Amino acid sequence: MKVKPTFDEYILKSEEFAQPILIYLRELIHRTCPAIQEQLKWNFPCFVYKGSNLVYMAGFKQHATFGFGLAQQMTDSQKVFIQGEKTGMGNFGKLTSIQELPSEEILIDYLHEAMLLHDQGVKQAQNTRTITKLEVPSIFKNALERENISAQFESFSTSQRNDYVEWISEAKTETTRDKRITQAIEWISEGKPRNWKYMKSWKGKA
Repeated sequence: MKVKPTFDEYILKSEEFAQPILIYLRELIHRTCPAIQEQLKWNFPCFVYKGSNLVYMAGFKQHATFGFGLAQQMTDSQKVFIQGEKTGMGNFGKLTSIQELPSEEILIDYLHEAMLLHDQGVKQAQNTRTITKLEVPSIFKNALERENISAQFESFSTSQRNDYVEWISEAKTETTRDKRITQAIEWISEGKPRNWKYMKSWKGKA
């Protein structure tokens, strides 16, 4: 079992709710695929099998995520992959507990299928999915205009704009929403996408 201290450090620094999820997934992946290797890519844990990313996981402030490198080529026989804009960067939505994952039996079956695809030399397909542009809430739009950074916001990709819109729209209270808008304004004015902290290109720039 090739375990690197960097994974341990990543998990320990993750939010308390996310740690059991990441520990569970890590153990399950190693048990199912003993040949797996751990690598930190894009500043979050990836599990490499025969030189390619088999699966990856990450812990964010409000959710954890887990996904397959060849998800688009997999059959998803149990229809457990989450589709649409709220995937949380993974295939199982925005996870807040282990119970939100499919059963261990299903996960093991999916890991075996993914390994078989890698054994067969299947490569990741180019993503041609059209991303729907989400409507910007008026209060956020007004804040962008007030700070004269609407053009900066529009220069982001559709996915990056949607990340901000979704983050602000999901706020449970007005106080949280206003706090997120203030933070978004600061980051956008600096040219930073919503998840800049987890992007390799921004590593070390904070």
